[in-house]
Amino acid sequence: MNEITMKLNVDPIILMALQEDIPTEDVSTNAIMPHSVQGTVDLICKQDGIIAGLTVFARVFHLLDPNTKVEFLCQDGDFVKKGDKLAILTGDIRVLLSGERVSLNYLQRMSGIATYTNQVVKFLEGSHTKLLDTRKTTPNFRIFEKYAVKVGGGHNHRFNLSDGIMLKDNHIGAAGSIQKAVEMTRAYAPFVRKIEVETETLEQVAEAVEAGADIILLDNMSVEQMKQALALIAGRAETECSGNVTLENVKALADIGVDYISSGALTHSAPILDLSMKHLRRL
Repeated sequence: MNEITMKLNVDPIILMALQEDIPTEDVSTNAIMPHSVQGTVDLICKQDGIIAGLTVFARVFHLLDPNTKVEFLCQDGDFVKKGDKLAILTGDIRVLLSGERVSLNYLQRMSGIATYTNQVVKFLEGSHTKLLDTRKTTPNFRIFEKYAVKVGGGHNHRFNLSDGIMLKDNHIGAAGSIQKAVEMTRAYAPFVRKIEVETETLEQVAEAVEAGADIILLDNMSVEQMKQALALIAGRAETECSGNVTLENVKALADIGVDYISSGALTHSAPILDLSMKHLRRL
């Protein structure tokens, strides 16, 4: 994440997280550290995985005190192992203690998503199929979770409702039909926008093709149905499949030949990567 992105989009969220954790004061820290004392502490990996979110981790401490020094011994995207020292932090011990939980919450969550995403991506090696995330993200955590997906080797689907057009079942129901929904969207949206249509049956796939959809989403279809759908589409639109995509079935889905596979599990079901701040000592 660059400096502009951090200041405009990330800093306000981190500050809210810090305010949630320190609404008035850090009573434990203030009780034992009434005055500023310089110290250092290590960031330790406790589980093998892909690290993601180091800049966000450091930003927590820099927002509390810009003079905090964070020396990283790895970078986002690196495979780290249990026992590795990932960073050395130096600064006011009060800041190191007060920022510990919030910084680790971000780093563990983001690294867990990057690790899980990377595991799924490996099943797609050798195919042209790209792995996408979804909008099934933790409220106010989307920028972090989608960044972590990219670090893990995945790709971002639309970031928000303003970012792209997807006509889902309820949009189609509101419009009356896929044909009407696509016509109304083309009349309203800028011509540079692609239109994606969600389908659940082969009849809907045929209607989406006839309506001129740019991307056709095959939602919760069987493998056999998706093969028939691809034959029906015949390259006239890009294709995406979704619905209960897991490590166990992603390879079979890629073998079908769809352009994209989207998985909400990347962000809503990835476990954290276990990390810890240890060995704090005075200088």
